[in-house]
Amino acid sequence: MPTGSRDPEVLLDWILESMGLVRRRSSQSISNEQSGALHRIMSEALMLDPLKGWDSKELGDITGMSNTGIHHQMVKLRECGLVSAHVEGKWHRHVLRGGSISAASRLVAAEAKAILSIRLGELSSVITESETRMQIDTEEDPPPFSIQIKENGPRMDDGEGISELSEDLGLSGGKTRFGDELSSRVLIELGSNGNPITLLSLSDRLSESRGRVSTVLERMRGSGIAERVPMIGRIPQDIFTGMMRQHDARGEEWLMARGGLGRLEAEVSKNLLEGASKKTLDIDAVRAILEPVPLAEQRVLLNTLGGRMPMGFRVAGSNHEGVSERVSRLADRTLRRIVTVAERLDSAITVGNN
Repeated sequence: MPTGSRDPEVLLDWILESMGLVRRRSSQSISNEQSGALHRIMSEALMLDPLKGWDSKELGDITGMSNTGIHHQMVKLRECGLVSAHVEGKWHRHVLRGGSISAASRLVAAEAKAILSIRLGELSSVITESETRMQIDTEEDPPPFSIQIKENGPRMDDGEGISELSEDLGLSGGKTRFGDELSSRVLIELGSNGNPITLLSLSDRLSESRGRVSTVLERMRGSGIAERVPMIGRIPQDIFTGMMRQHDARGEEWLMARGGLGRLEAEVSKNLLEGASKKTLDIDAVRAILEPVPLAEQRVLLNTLGGRMPMGFRVAGSNHEGVSERVSRLADRTLRRIVTVAERLDSAITVGNN
């Protein structure tokens, strides 16, 4: 949020960005947006006289844009719910809903929460309940929250509706190729699994490149539907692989020193070295030997052996209600911030006019 700012230009910029009406910019280029068409329509027309009923000609005179350009901008404002249009003859007269930016934002927030609640209910057909899915805590901060909220449209011929849901929530990105259902397939795959899945496993199962699958996963993380977690159960497997590789390449002395075995209890390191030397070590044996070793020390050992903690992806809840609650909580927080900044913007405009 624009903490402490009372500058109407800054507050309006933040609202337009947070609602996805303009692209988020670097701090160096924020001042350039003040001459942008959408910003000028709001600041020089709708917010100055919210209920005047602005037509395309008047807005074009202010911004210097063509009727086509004005139409494009007003469609965005109407679709997001800030503005409504009233037809008088051949003219569409636009007003700021509720007569102020704060009232319009409250209306948008109420409608957005209601629509999102309905759409998230559709996850019940995708996400199966699992007692094991959430056993491991995530260790990462989620990316910035970003979700698209859209009412139901016509259903496609497949009768499932999952492709439409994925696209309407913004999981498919802005430009979806016809017939590209990767986002819905990823959603179905994660929702039907009771344990995290690695990026490699997902790309193999879906016969898609890791780059494309990763892009969808990041959108799902941003929406709050999915999250990334360490795959603790894979540690013995990766330690076994690292030990055997380093034993053959560098020997026991390296394993005890730089390989990290010397940091463990003597009995543990001895059993691991003997198993590697005699070629009797396997994944189950490593798991049994490391059982008394704290998880933090196992992770350090994996790093010193040249491995990395394997990460997996899962839907962020044991069932669809849990996922819906998490996404709704994130959306509610964002919408409350938008309303708060809109109220501050109204106050700043009032003070400026006085």
